[in-house]
Amino acid sequence: MKVLKNYLHKVKPNFEKGGKYEKYMSVFESFETFLFVLGNVTPKKGAHIRDAIDLKRTMIVVVIALIPTLLFGMWNTGYQHYLSVGQTVGIAENLLYGAIKIVPLIAVSYIAGLGVEFIFVYFKGKEIEEGFLVSGLLIPLVVPVDVPLWMVAVATALAVLVGKEAFGGTGMNIVNPALLSRAILFFAYPSKMSGDKIWIGGLEDKGHEIVNGFSGATVLGNLAANVAPQDGLKHAYSTLDFFIGWIPGSVGETSTLAILIGAAILIYTGIANWKIMVSGVIGGAVIGLLFNHLGGAGNMLMQTPWYDHLMLVGFAFGIVFMATDPVTAAQTERGKWIYGFLIGFLAIMIRVLNPAYPEGVMLAILLMNVFSPLIDYIVVQGNIRRRLKRLKA
Repeated sequence: MKVLKNYLHKVKPNFEKGGKYEKYMSVFESFETFLFVLGNVTPKKGAHIRDAIDLKRTMIVVVIALIPTLLFGMWNTGYQHYLSVGQTVGIAENLLYGAIKIVPLIAVSYIAGLGVEFIFVYFKGKEIEEGFLVSGLLIPLVVPVDVPLWMVAVATALAVLVGKEAFGGTGMNIVNPALLSRAILFFAYPSKMSGDKIWIGGLEDKGHEIVNGFSGATVLGNLAANVAPQDGLKHAYSTLDFFIGWIPGSVGETSTLAILIGAAILIYTGIANWKIMVSGVIGGAVIGLLFNHLGGAGNMLMQTPWYDHLMLVGFAFGIVFMATDPVTAAQTERGKWIYGFLIGFLAIMIRVLNPAYPEGVMLAILLMNVFSPLIDYIVVQGNIRRRLKRLKA
């Protein structure tokens, strides 16, 4: 990295005023600040808030929190693949196969997203906003492992363009860009985002013979079809399986254990708000308990224990890494409780009552992203009314 840094310092005069590439100075500075933390600080005198953390450091902490889910996703991708071909291999082989499948997804996500970002940097004449550091990793973690790379590129570019830059960039977007990219894929290319064959990496590989009768259906897919939770070889899943995460699903969404490790990092560092996480779990548990009480003959999703709903594909990941996005979440303290509760409540409700969208957490979060300013407005107006009443008393 030192060699790269020295090279950047060497060519920088070409991009400064009067240099050969002066008009690309904003692009150069964006590339430099994306790679390195510069020595720019607030003045030593005057009314300035000084803190050791900035946007880049915040984003890096979230990336670190995502590493457990990424590593487990790589292992699980290999595990599900070798299960489908009737082979048992070691941890290293599973990780290697998963890395071969997932690293290209990550690379395409960053190339497409940052490509759009740098185009806007050039036209706006401002440095790049580091918000995509997290979105670029989130997007590969919320899609099936075998989704075509060109689809990931298109969805990522559109999500950055429509969901972020159209509203003014980082800090101005009204919906989570990573979830928006998943929604684009889900509705534009449904055959690549749902079904039995898309969750197991390599089911279409010509060099492997799939075990006779193997099914790649997810747990939610089976439940939506009123089939008991089971793996592709018809072995029953347990609650422990859901918690550890050796089940089919999107790359980073299967392991509740890995997600909880990430949640602990985010809460300990103060990057994510614990109130949204806790209230989201409470909301999901409440509606899950209600459905369990009602029974619902013929609807296995309604009969699924409430605690299993909290660990099934997408819910925990969405609550921890998506719902807590500080830009699109509610800002008031009471609003955070309401916002998180409604996400958990709606996610399980959509999952159970509309089997066409068993991963309802995506729709629930996007919906509440839009309504979070209204929640904050209602909370603030309620506080104003209470204070006015106290003054009159």
